[in-house]
Amino acid sequence: MRARELAREFPVIGLDSDAMEAARLMAGRRLPGLIVVDDAMHPVAVLPGSQILRFAVPQYVQDDPALAHVYAERQADRLCERLRGRKVRDLLHQDLKRAPAVDGDATAMEIAALMAAAHSPLVAVVESDGGSNPPMIGAITVVDLLERILPSA
Repeated sequence: MRARELAREFPVIGLDSDAMEAARLMAGRRLPGLIVVDDAMHPVAVLPGSQILRFAVPQYVQDDPALAHVYAERQADRLCERLRGRKVRDLLHQDLKRAPAVDGDATAMEIAALMAAAHSPLVAVVESDGGSNPPMIGAITVVDLLERILPSA
């Protein structure tokens, strides 16, 4: 099975979109991440849910996870307040790399290898048109891929 057959329509978000809205979209649709696109709707990055948490959780708690125990639940309920007023670009790593993307002809092994190498829960699927930045036709999540490659029970 080729990537274009596994690809499905997938929500995208812009670099200058509201970070809180991105988190709400991800949570509301129960997605592992979002594909971030530029103004021309070409994929430029993947924003995994773990990156939203990385931004929301104070650095000193990330450095010493034992400190998380001293937070009261009502403080944890306000954790995502740090997203307010931020843009999606603020949540991305400074060393923004190209979005993990495969051509529509990619095989399941090629998709799996890219997901593993990029530590990404999803990849964009593009149809190469000879240009340097081909258009996105959909996305494949790790769940989509696992459903395809897992042996029958």
